[in-house]
Amino acid sequence: MVNIKEGIAEFKVPGLDQPCQTWYKIVGDLNASVTPLIVIHGGPGACHDYLLPLTDLSSSLPLVFYDQIGNGRSTHLPEKDGDEKFWSVELFKNELDNLFFHLGLKERSIDVYGHSWGGMLAAEWAASPSSSSNLRRLIISSSLASMDVWRVGITALRKKLPKDVQEELDRAEEKKDFEDPKYEAAIEVFYKRHLSLARPWPSEEVQAALNWFAKDPTTYGTMYGPSELYISGSLRDWSCIPLLSAISAPTLLINGSEDEAQDVAMQPFFDHIKRVKWVTLDGAAHFSHVDQREKHMQHVAAFLTG
Repeated sequence: MVNIKEGIAEFKVPGLDQPCQTWYKIVGDLNASVTPLIVIHGGPGACHDYLLPLTDLSSSLPLVFYDQIGNGRSTHLPEKDGDEKFWSVELFKNELDNLFFHLGLKERSIDVYGHSWGGMLAAEWAASPSSSSNLRRLIISSSLASMDVWRVGITALRKKLPKDVQEELDRAEEKKDFEDPKYEAAIEVFYKRHLSLARPWPSEEVQAALNWFAKDPTTYGTMYGPSELYISGSLRDWSCIPLLSAISAPTLLINGSEDEAQDVAMQPFFDHIKRVKWVTLDGAAHFSHVDQREKHMQHVAAFLTG
């Protein structure tokens, strides 16, 4: 029987009267001698739930899941909707460091797994030697090294959609009518091809992420945009490419053959991180940990124990 513990880490944010609360879940024994794996969810705002298949690894190592502030079981701040200065990458790096201090992990070897936006955050954190000196291994799953290379991949995939779907996307974006059911249906066509290939649609994990976006779109809307195909938020010009050479930990890259994180988005990680391995899973999209669950876990386990 694997131990499961939930808790709250208080996180003081400059400019806020009250500390925020970062909710976390520990699966396994954090006091064991095995290096723990810290899991950083995507979105921003998708919350930890969709990454729970990673508990398949809990028989051999402890895992730490958490919901970033603004999301899930952590403090929500809807009054900060649209505040691009507040919702910064630096804010979430500080939250991650605060969680490590709270859990007593700053002086201890750790592994980090970041998916999508979580991979972006993990890469920036790992490229800061003052914060990440205890990082043993890094996994970047279905992520992007810059928004420019992400757009190249997304645009190419968009052009392969049926013509009527492309036209509906164009029409809605021109009018900025992102709540039109026709636009939502067109986005779903893209999601079924490039978010997850698991059927029936949507899988439990996909639905969990979509539910959190619907419950509180503050961080996703402010930082990314109204959908995966329309990037209007504060991350629109983001890049970590100049930082990547500072990542010293051995790094595993994973994406799916049908991933919205196309190879062009992942390539700079491979080009600039010193010690890196890259695996692309056939028959998988953005949620390769769902679409090809067994193979995904095998690669992660082999990398962490090899």
